[in-house]
Amino acid sequence: MTQSNDDRITAAAGTDAARAHLKAFTARIERLEEDRANLGEDMKQVYLEVKAMGFDPKIMRRIIALRKIDRAERQEAEALLELYLGMVEG
Repeated sequence: MTQSNDDRITAAAGTDAARAHLKAFTARIERLEEDRANLGEDMKQVYLEVKAMGFDPKIMRRIIALRKIDRAERQEAEALLELYLGMVEG
């Protein structure tokens, strides 16, 4: 008879190795969450600097998003946007 996944997890949970792995995974995830929070704060500070220099943070966010898109794909999307906008406004 084969063990179910739940039975294997329950059996493994009692072992020292399983406990150590679970603690290590938990610690790694907590560190990564802390890093993510710190990065978010750093990005917030950069956008505050952008604003202090007289630039528009919303436009900077848009530029960052657009630079992540392949140029050809971006041009195609912009062409469709112009076409649709012309149809709606025209």
